[in-house]
Amino acid sequence: MMAREFWLRFSALSVAGLMALTGCAGQPASTTPIPTAALATEAPAEKPSESTDVNSAESAPASENSEPDSPAPAESPASSPAEPASESQPTEAPAEEAKEPAPEVAAEDAPKAEEPEIAHPFPRRFDLPDFPKDMEWINTGALSKRDIKGKFVLLDFWTYCCINCMHVLPELKKLEKKYPNELVVIGVHSAKFDTEKDAANIRSAVLRYEVEHPVVNDAEHEIWNMCGVSSWPTVLLVDPEGFAVWGRAGEFKFEEVQAVIERAKPYYIAKKLLDEKPIKFPLESEKEAPTPLRFPGKILADAAGQRLFISDSNHNRIVITSLDGKLIETIGSGVIGKADGSFAEASFDHPQGCALDGETLYVADTENHLLRKIDLTKKTVTTIAGTGKQAESAWPGIEEVRLTAEVPERWVGPPKTTGINSPWALWVHEKNLYIAMAGPHQIWKMPLDESEIGPYAGNGREDIVDGPLIPKVPYTEGFSSFAQPSGLSSDGEWLFVADSEGSSIRAVPFDPTKEVRTIVGTSELPGGRLFDFGDVDGPRERAKLQHALEVVYSEGKIYVADTYNNKIKLVDAKTGEVKTIAGSGSPGTSDDPATFDEPAGLALVGETLYVADTNNHLIRKVDVATGKTSTLTIEGLTPPQKPVAAKTPDFSSAKVEKLETVTLKPVDGKVTLQVKLVLPEGWKTNPLAPMSYYVDLAGESGPVSRAAAGKKKLAAPTSTFAVELPVTSDGTDEVTISLNYYYCEKSDEGVCKIGSVVFKVPLKLDAAAESASAELSHAAAE
Repeated sequence: MMAREFWLRFSALSVAGLMALTGCAGQPASTTPIPTAALATEAPAEKPSESTDVNSAESAPASENSEPDSPAPAESPASSPAEPASESQPTEAPAEEAKEPAPEVAAEDAPKAEEPEIAHPFPRRFDLPDFPKDMEWINTGALSKRDIKGKFVLLDFWTYCCINCMHVLPELKKLEKKYPNELVVIGVHSAKFDTEKDAANIRSAVLRYEVEHPVVNDAEHEIWNMCGVSSWPTVLLVDPEGFAVWGRAGEFKFEEVQAVIERAKPYYIAKKLLDEKPIKFPLESEKEAPTPLRFPGKILADAAGQRLFISDSNHNRIVITSLDGKLIETIGSGVIGKADGSFAEASFDHPQGCALDGETLYVADTENHLLRKIDLTKKTVTTIAGTGKQAESAWPGIEEVRLTAEVPERWVGPPKTTGINSPWALWVHEKNLYIAMAGPHQIWKMPLDESEIGPYAGNGREDIVDGPLIPKVPYTEGFSSFAQPSGLSSDGEWLFVADSEGSSIRAVPFDPTKEVRTIVGTSELPGGRLFDFGDVDGPRERAKLQHALEVVYSEGKIYVADTYNNKIKLVDAKTGEVKTIAGSGSPGTSDDPATFDEPAGLALVGETLYVADTNNHLIRKVDVATGKTSTLTIEGLTPPQKPVAAKTPDFSSAKVEKLETVTLKPVDGKVTLQVKLVLPEGWKTNPLAPMSYYVDLAGESGPVSRAAAGKKKLAAPTSTFAVELPVTSDGTDEVTISLNYYYCEKSDEGVCKIGSVVFKVPLKLDAAAESASAELSHAAAE
C-alpha cells in the first residue's frame, strides 16, 4: 500500500505511466470500457486520461487494481521519497501546556482578531532543479528559474512530429492570452526522431506552428528525465516559488489549467509572491521576412487541366498555378477562420491535402478539423464535414453507445454533425473520398454524396500493425493499426499510406475482404514499432525511412517524401525495395546537388515530380529519370495582405435592445437574423448616407464562425436587412450587432436624424429548433 500512496503523491510530477491513447508513442492508459459485455474489452479510452492532481482535495485513492501502467523512473528527482520542506507547508502544532486564564481586558483594549490565514492551495508540492546550463533556447536567451520567479510556469513537453502535441498548442495560446502577466509557458522540446534534435529544425517547427513562447532544446531528454516524463505531450505546472504543483499527461483543455491557476492565485497574491509585471520575449517570427509561400504542406497536380494546387498552409490558402508556375488563382483570404463563400471571402486554418474530382476540389482543413469543398467553376467554398471542433472520439456515435449499450453495425455519422480530428490527406476513389485522419490514427471514408462519414481502417491504437480493416468493437487488437497517417495515393486496387510516426508505407485494400499490409516499415517487429527509423536504402528487410509524410504511386513504383531524411525516395510497390532519387540528406535549397528541408508533399506529371519543400517555402521540380532538380518560380504570387482592423464607432450612448435567448435551427450551415428598423410615420432612410453594421462575438470560440465578426457594409441604405451567420455546430453563443442609421422626413425640406442601436442576442443553436431565422426590431426615435 505504501508503494501505491507513493505513486499517488508523485504522479502529478512524475507522470510515467499516464500516457493516454491520444498521446504519442507510449503505452495506452488504463482502460475505460463501454458499459456492455460486448465492449468490455481491454481497450484504451478514447479521450486523454484525466488529469492527475495530487493536490485535489476530493481525489479518491486508487483501487487495488488501478496501478498505473508503469512506475516512475527510479532515478527521477520527481520520484525522490523525501518531500522537500517548505515554510508554507502546514505542520501539526504541538499541544500547549495548561495555563492560568488570562486576565480580562476591556473590549476597546482587546486586540483585533487576526485575518484568517489563507490555506496553501498546494499542500504537497516539490522543488525542481534549475534548467541545465548550455542548452539551446528559441524565442529567448537562456533562462533560469530565477528569471521567471514570481510567475506560474507551464512546462510543455513536446516533440514537433507529434499530432497530439500539435493539438495542445491552441490550448496553450488560450492560456497565454488569459494570463499574459501571470503565466510563462515554456516548451521543452524532447525529440523523438533524430532530426528533431537539431535546433534549426526546432526553430522551423516553432515558426510553422506559430509558437510564441520560449522553447528549450532538450535533445538528450535531460529535463524530461529530471521531471519523470514518459510520454508526449505532458504538461507540468510550476508555482511562483519554483515548486511543481500539478501535472497532466496527454492532451488537455484550457479550462483544466485555468481552474488550477484560479484556485491558486488568491494565495500567491495575498502573500505577495505573484509577479504580474509584463515579460516580453524576442520571438523568432519577428526576424522572418515575408515569402510568397509559407510552409507549403501539400501539392496536387491536375495533368489534364495542366494545373497545380498548392496548400500554402501557413498563409491559410490554396494557390492554383499552371505547371510552369503561372499564377491562376488564390483561394482564401489568408485570415485564419472557417468562413465559406467566395474565393476572397473564404478562410482556412493551415490546410493540408487536396483531392480533385472534375471541377470539385476537396480540401483537408486540418486545424479547423473540417473538410471543405471548392467549386472551381462557381468559385465558392463550402464546408461538407466536421463541426469545427476536434473530435473527442475516433468512433462516431460512441456517446450514444455508452447510453444504450447497443453496438452499431457501422461507426458512421452525418458529416456536418460528426466531429473529425486533424484530416491530413485526401484521395478520391470511385464514389468515395478517403481521408488520412491523423488525429485518431485511422483512414476514414465519406461517399461523395456526403451521406455519411466514419472510419474505414484502423482500430484507433497508434501502432504499425497489419490485419483486417476495422473491428466492430473499438480498439480491439488483431486488427490494423496506424500511426498518424499523413499521405495517400493509389493504384486503383490499394490505397497507399505514408504512416509517418511509424516511418512506414502501408497498403489499404479497397476490397474489404482483404487485409492491410506494410510495403516497407516496422510492422514485423515484435515491439518498438514507432521507434525504429533511419536512412537506409535497399531491400525491404533492411530499408528504413524517417517520418515520411507523402506518397505518389506510378507504374508499380511509389515516390516517397522521406521528410525527416530530407530526401525523395522510390519504393517498389511489390518488393518494398527502397532507393534515393534526390536529396543529399542535409537540409538546404541547392538544386545541384539537390537538397531539401523536410519536404512534405509530392505530385507527379509525366516525368516531373513536384515537391512541396516545406521548410524552404518553395516548390521544387525533380526529373524522376535523371534526378535533376530545379526550383519553380510562381510569378506574381505575394503573401496575403494583413487585414486592416476596422475602427468600431463608439456605441456607448446607443439604444440597447437585449433579447431573450433565441433558439435557431442551422440550415445549410448558417442562421439568419433579420434586422428591422421601425421608422416614425413620414420618415425614410437617408439614401445618401452609407450604412454599415458591426458583428461582435463573445469569446474566442463558439458555434458561430468567428469569421463572421467585423464590419459589414450594406449595398444600399435600408431599414430592413439580413445578417447571415455561418455556424459550425450546435451550442450556445452571444452575438452583438451594432449600427448607426440615418433617417429623414420624406418631404424634401425635412430634417434628418442619426440613430444608433445595439442588439445583444443570446443564441442557442439546435438542430431540433423550428426556425432558421429571427427578427431583431428597433423603433427609431421621432
